[in-house]
Amino acid sequence: MTAAGDQQRVMVLGGTGFLGRHLRAAFRSAGAHVVSVSRALPDDAAGDGSPDERFVALDLTAASPRELRDLCADTDPDVVVNAAGAVWKVTEEQMRRANAELVASVVAALSGLPRGPRLIQLGSVHEYGPGTRRGGLHEEGPEAPVTAYGRGKLAASRSVLAAASLDGVVLRMANIIGPGMPTGSLLGDVAAHLERYATDPGATDAELAFPPLRAERDFVDVRDVVDAVLAVAHAPRAAVSGRVINIGSGRAVRAGEVVERLIALSGLPVRLVERAADGATGTAVDRQKLDISRARRLLGWEPRRDLDTSLSGLVALSPA
Repeated sequence: MTAAGDQQRVMVLGGTGFLGRHLRAAFRSAGAHVVSVSRALPDDAAGDGSPDERFVALDLTAASPRELRDLCADTDPDVVVNAAGAVWKVTEEQMRRANAELVASVVAALSGLPRGPRLIQLGSVHEYGPGTRRGGLHEEGPEAPVTAYGRGKLAASRSVLAAASLDGVVLRMANIIGPGMPTGSLLGDVAAHLERYATDPGATDAELAFPPLRAERDFVDVRDVVDAVLAVAHAPRAAVSGRVINIGSGRAVRAGEVVERLIALSGLPVRLVERAADGATGTAVDRQKLDISRARRLLGWEPRRDLDTSLSGLVALSPA
């Protein structure tokens, strides 16, 4: 991507989010110059005066392709990583704008540049739909999303792959967990409940009640995802451009088991209670497991952190 000895220039869209923060730190540690783009500047935007990171405040969902093109022309990145998007606590319209329309604008902006950077689009396992009991979900398999989030992510992936002149790669990721996970997600909410209980057991319910958590999910550590992104950023164009590459653990675990394990690792006397609604049957297949053989073959990548390691990063607590 860059000449030997040159410093790689990386633009991270959504650089202040859960995944974006990890990406910024990893690229900087790898010696890259990082431009972080987000709606608002973080509290530490002034940083330590290092020339290796720059922050740009820009509402990506409202920016035009021209604004994005001007930004890219000004920063001249070798790699653009799209870690922006919306999944929790937003309307379906906000989700569509943040996940599908934003990427279409980014693709249009980058396609108009004389020296286009590599675009790494961070997609989702939910682009495939609920999955099946047979084997793992493969990149060449059917795509049948059943949620607004999955549909928006799939539209974004198709925008990237349809741009013939673009050096675009889609990493289709499993459910990401690890240090700094936000509330809004199942495990982020459970971790927040555990933190409240650890701080004040008397003010927090020791019972965590959910509908039956039967869905089986592929979970991957955020640090393993970052390793995969860095591998793609340095991979030869012929190996990865125009491809979808699955990034996950390659195994499916029932969501209820994962919550129970998170509680156990916290060491707190909190109980998970799964209660079915009246008349609910919950018999539909909902099992997502990614086939990650392509990532192994093209990137030499595979997950290095097990589920307990990932969950431990969520519950760094001192039980009361």
